[in-house]
Amino acid sequence: MKLWRHLVGVLASVMALFPLLFVLAASLDPSGTLTGSNDLFAAVTWDHYATLFTDALHPFPHWLVNSVVIGLITAAGSVFLGACAAYAFSRFRFTGRRAGLKALVFVQLFPQVLAYVAIFLLLSGLKEIFPPLGLGSRLGLIMVYLGGALGVNTYLIKGFFDSIPRDLDESAQIDGASHAQIFFHILLPLVRPILVVVALFAFVATMNDFVIAGLVLTDPDQQTLAVGLYQLVSYQLGQSWGVFAAGALIGALPVLVLFQFLQRYIVGGLANGAVKA
Repeated sequence: MKLWRHLVGVLASVMALFPLLFVLAASLDPSGTLTGSNDLFAAVTWDHYATLFTDALHPFPHWLVNSVVIGLITAAGSVFLGACAAYAFSRFRFTGRRAGLKALVFVQLFPQVLAYVAIFLLLSGLKEIFPPLGLGSRLGLIMVYLGGALGVNTYLIKGFFDSIPRDLDESAQIDGASHAQIFFHILLPLVRPILVVVALFAFVATMNDFVIAGLVLTDPDQQTLAVGLYQLVSYQLGQSWGVFAAGALIGALPVLVLFQFLQRYIVGGLANGAVKA
């Protein structure tokens, strides 16, 4: 009776692992093309990995460090801003609260591609007034990331705050605790799973983003990994698919390591916060 379940599991595993094996074979293939990788591991070379760290025209280490730094800062900022907004919507009653929640949902309904022109014009104007936040700055890119995911993060964290009894807040207030003390010392430790999930999603989305990062960052030394790797396969600079595959595998390691450490929070963080607003 359970044989078909095992067969489905094996088939799903093969379908999930084959693209990874193909990319690994392409990164080790001496021809440097994807067509030559059809014969998996027929020939093996480590030259593509060496090229990533020796090619002065394509500063791969800078791209990787930029992506990791921007991803970590975005993850930390997304958690803090989302938690603050969620705490306000969950625990306070003020004029415009319900309208604000509906506005967050309404804004998320529009495709992000509609905002690209506005982002470009906004950062271009900021560059003339305050260059550190303008077009071509990593700080400006981080600000764009923080604003884009604020609505979804607020809703995710708010669901967790709503599941915590208000008796804890009232007991802490009777003991003389302020709102800041309740927020940082009582509620945040209780909603740690969803905070980890939000940070993980923000980090992965930042590492994978290509369009916004390519739109904002213009200096090759400041570009992220996704934008930099695209140059390796562009027609203008030659199509180095072997080096591209090697860089993609190395770039996936930070996300893989983070998933391994935080995977136990993912399911619980999403399921336990699914309560009615």
